[in-house]
Amino acid sequence: MTYIDAAAAPLRKNGQIKIYGPEAFEGMRKAGQLVARCLDMLVPEVQPGVPTDRIDRLVFEFAMDHGAYPATLMYRGYPRSTCTSINHVVCHGIPNDKPLREGDIVNVDVTLILDGWHGDSSRMYGVGEIPRKAERLIDVTFESMNRGIAAIRPGATAGDIGFAIESFVEGHNMSVVRDFCGHGLGRLFHDEPNIVHAGRRGEGVPLRAGMLFTVEPMINLGRPHVKVLSDGWTAVTRDRSLSAQFEHTVGVTETGVEVFTYSPMGLDKPPVISGRH
Repeated sequence: MTYIDAAAAPLRKNGQIKIYGPEAFEGMRKAGQLVARCLDMLVPEVQPGVPTDRIDRLVFEFAMDHGAYPATLMYRGYPRSTCTSINHVVCHGIPNDKPLREGDIVNVDVTLILDGWHGDSSRMYGVGEIPRKAERLIDVTFESMNRGIAAIRPGATAGDIGFAIESFVEGHNMSVVRDFCGHGLGRLFHDEPNIVHAGRRGEGVPLRAGMLFTVEPMINLGRPHVKVLSDGWTAVTRDRSLSAQFEHTVGVTETGVEVFTYSPMGLDKPPVISGRH
């Protein structure tokens, strides 16, 4: 894997890792904070009886009101402005008119393009009162993401991130999904490098200051295996066990890591229960 100054790189995925400067970091801060505010806006909206297509509509309207655009909308044919993944859905759940039910857990994944920069984040929401096992899954998933992020610094490797996540999750008798991973981004939605959420210390892509990517572990209560449904998007656990995910967009700095998508209201931390602040 080679590295290239993002200012000299083509605006496409070309197998090289782009290294960004201060102007890009400022653009990513603005895009990341807009996404965080969008997800904050949804906290009182995720309620029993609310269909996920209402959540999707709210995300689209928020983007339009703030001079942004949902990156997923018609991306490779995807029909919606967000992904809403409920219970045993691992990722890429398509919003529809089916109402959320008391006790559901749902991941809402939003990517907004602001001034050409992509802010990408997702969170878990509990719909009313949720089972204890779901709370525990959400807590472990959130902490695993934080441990992965804490491993990021120049000179570390992508394998360090994966090891931090995998070792923590498996210590709680849960499993890490391997079929999907974090990804580079910036002016592109998906770019190099891939950030796998399992791995060995010291292996994988070396991290350098100026890299931009997501950390977004998907954690299952049961086994890690998934399958994609006939719609070509919705990924579910093969054993029907619950799945959870959190995601932040980060940048590698000279001294460590900057997280662009923290909630300004602190609402990105469990428990994110509908209607509660």
